[in-house]
Amino acid sequence: MSLEKALKEAFAPAEEAVESGRIPGAILGVLAPDGKIAIKVTGLAQRVPKKRKLTRATWFDLASVTKVVATTTEIMKLVEDGIVSLDDPLSKHIPDLHQYVAAHPIRKLTIRQCISHQSGLPAVEPIYTWGNDPETLKAHVLQKDWAFGANVYSDINFILLGIVIERCRGKALAKLPRGPGLGFLPKNKSFAATEHCMWRRRVIVGQVHDENAYSLGGFAGHAGLFGTIDGVLGYAKRLLAGKELKPASIAEIRKRHSPTNNIGWQHHHEGWAGGDDCSPETIGHTGFTGTGLWIDFKRGYAWSLLTNRVHPTRHVETGIQDLRKAVGNRLAAAMPA
Repeated sequence: MSLEKALKEAFAPAEEAVESGRIPGAILGVLAPDGKIAIKVTGLAQRVPKKRKLTRATWFDLASVTKVVATTTEIMKLVEDGIVSLDDPLSKHIPDLHQYVAAHPIRKLTIRQCISHQSGLPAVEPIYTWGNDPETLKAHVLQKDWAFGANVYSDINFILLGIVIERCRGKALAKLPRGPGLGFLPKNKSFAATEHCMWRRRVIVGQVHDENAYSLGGFAGHAGLFGTIDGVLGYAKRLLAGKELKPASIAEIRKRHSPTNNIGWQHHHEGWAGGDDCSPETIGHTGFTGTGLWIDFKRGYAWSLLTNRVHPTRHVETGIQDLRKAVGNRLAAAMPA
């Protein structure tokens, strides 16, 4: 099957979701094993207060895709440069972490535990309700007496990892280069709208949707990266080609650390958003705003589905998980084994 035909068949569920009004718009991009890229676009970048058409050049708030494309990548580059080890405790690089209680368990948490969501830290906390100064909020994150529990997928893990990166590089996460079509705090671009935020009292366009990332300065280790479909697929192409990270780092992020998680990424498991039919060597990650990226190392292809499914509100059922699975399964069926 040709790449164009495979893309057309895989995009059909997204087109139906847009036509039925469940989501405003969608872009599907596929990177084939031979390096060719094919992209289809449908729907709106914004519904309210005015309608704007979605285009290939539209920038999306990638939400938690930030965790892998930016934060995990930067942590692995620190490992490559010999600056950190995955088994370093966080306190080695953040010496003021819970600094008034030397024996506090958070000081013993390792980078590996956080990046693979095996830390026991909570999933999320309404940091944006604590105040409005980013540096004070970061200080609060570092000194808070976090309650430990079961291992869960955690934004707190990646907020801490973002601080590790900033301390080690001596600059803000947003200042580190990301590649064409990717960036924090982008300006003068065409953006897909996200939610009408009850806290900010407006439709969010061109600012990070995640309240905590916004309060922390517009970006953090867990969210805040924006990108185009070409930017996201460009990252996947560099990763598959061994140009984004070195072979040892790529091998590391492909190792399984739990029934669902690798280093940063999720791996193929029953019921995951990437569908059931991709190879077991597939990694992927989704973003709350309606984004996602999956990379099949065995079969050598990647795909990204970018939607603005939270526009104008997150409080509706859009069927995004079933949509992602349907698209992933159709692509897997079309790609050479």
